[in-house]
Amino acid sequence: MLPSQRALFDIPRDVCFMNAAAWSPLPLAVQEAGRAGVGRKGQPWKLDGQFMAGQHERARKAAAALIGADPVDVALIPSVGYGVSTAGKVMAIPRGSRVLVLQDDHTSPVLEWMSRAEAGGYTVEPVRQPTDGDWTSAVLEAIERNGAAPLALVSISSVHWSDGGAVDMPRVAAAAKAKGAALLVDATHDAGVRRIDVKTLDPDFLIFPTYKWVLGPYGRAFMYVAKRHQNGVPLEQTAPARKGVAAEQKVYFRDLSYADGARRYDMGERDHFITLEMAAVGMEMMAAWGNDPIVARLSMLTDRLADGLANSGVRVLDKKLRAPHLLCLHFPKGMADDLPQKLAAENVHAAPRLGRLRISPHVYNDEEDVDRFVEVFKKVGL
Repeated sequence: MLPSQRALFDIPRDVCFMNAAAWSPLPLAVQEAGRAGVGRKGQPWKLDGQFMAGQHERARKAAAALIGADPVDVALIPSVGYGVSTAGKVMAIPRGSRVLVLQDDHTSPVLEWMSRAEAGGYTVEPVRQPTDGDWTSAVLEAIERNGAAPLALVSISSVHWSDGGAVDMPRVAAAAKAKGAALLVDATHDAGVRRIDVKTLDPDFLIFPTYKWVLGPYGRAFMYVAKRHQNGVPLEQTAPARKGVAAEQKVYFRDLSYADGARRYDMGERDHFITLEMAAVGMEMMAAWGNDPIVARLSMLTDRLADGLANSGVRVLDKKLRAPHLLCLHFPKGMADDLPQKLAAENVHAAPRLGRLRISPHVYNDEEDVDRFVEVFKKVGL
């Protein structure tokens, strides 16, 4: 099990921050990378001509390592929504078919398809939140539903952000493939924590940002693109997406054919060398720790939380159905609107999400944080 990494963060001992699923604190090393990047922008004449190319590939390699991908299959993008919009441009959803999404999922893997549905002549079918918390079974039942329109796409998060329910993605991927459907995975709450191997899972697209679980900044995200979709037209038309468009050449538009691999889908203005290096450092830290040690630590923390809150009148998902790093409290009589504020007043931080309290510890949390959370919750939440 990974030991607590609190010493690598700027978190005072009296702060109990369990809200990584909203945004994670930046490790000291990531903060320093940001300061160094700002310094470079302050004196850009000192930048080597190949500096940015190295930054691009460092970040691409770091992202690929978290999901078992080859760097050539990863695009540099600013957000999950950008990636889903790219997928929407690349993939054609047949008329008369359906797209599966999760009820109350993040907007990113849902609204793109909803916005295109009427003109595209297909339907978007939400998988209803299961009363027993078993998202995997609910998705599989929806895929196999008798009499349903042909299934074109499953576009879902691998961990539901509001209740912490974990989806068994290999089972869903196999069921979708059996129906001839594409699979888009929003791995926002998974990448860097649970093990992901895109070579085995074989999604069409898998996308994640850096500002939550992989300890990076806002505005940086990465998109795995299966090779079968690497011949599409990018969302933006940029010089780096083409093989031979560069100001340094004598002929500007020398070769307009698209770049090979997922690089053609890189965002415009990708030279974010301040935040790009920050993202790379955070992802490299996560990869160095490894999925299994991280999961062991976070499972221990959420199990300890669940045990400590067992007799407090709240309900949590069964361990086999929830992600190891998210514990969402359900209040049978409803959560008090001011509970998050009361907790924050005691320097204990969690997030209200759709009537639940979402607790999301990370590698900087320890047993003392858990015990403090339980103590304060019982003090102000009952």
